[in-house]
Amino acid sequence: MAAPVTPRVAVDIIIELEDRPGRPVVLIRRGHPPLGRALPGGFVDVGETLEAAAVREAREETGLEVRLEALLGCYSDPGRDPRGHTVSPVYVATARGEPAAGDDAAAVEVHPVDALPGDTVFDHGLILEDYRRWRATGEPAPLHRRMRKGKSSH
Repeated sequence: MAAPVTPRVAVDIIIELEDRPGRPVVLIRRGHPPLGRALPGGFVDVGETLEAAAVREAREETGLEVRLEALLGCYSDPGRDPRGHTVSPVYVATARGEPAAGDDAAAVEVHPVDALPGDTVFDHGLILEDYRRWRATGEPAPLHRRMRKGKSSH
């Protein structure tokens, strides 16, 4: 029997800098298309757990050693990544120190939670909205159901 064709699996990480007032969040500027601001993250390697991939991608893109704190949610809208259908669990993590761009990141940015930019690539704006809600209420990300032609609802 042929193996099924399935979406690619990636991880995204919301990194809170716990050694700074207000625990600001680290974003990257992507060095490869699609260009723009994004959460650190990337594809899971064969034989790697989701958690190990999140720690590895955070280190590769920001130079930070992170501690995973929570699973915010899973994002799977087939239109969320213009390169193809990609499913991503999103972790909230903490780190200390000064982030530095590496691997696929052309630059790193640190933003206060109350001033997170809205001009992100993929569905990272939606993820950051869910994160702000989680941080304010402790409630997990709502389920996002694909309604029609790339439009999501929750």
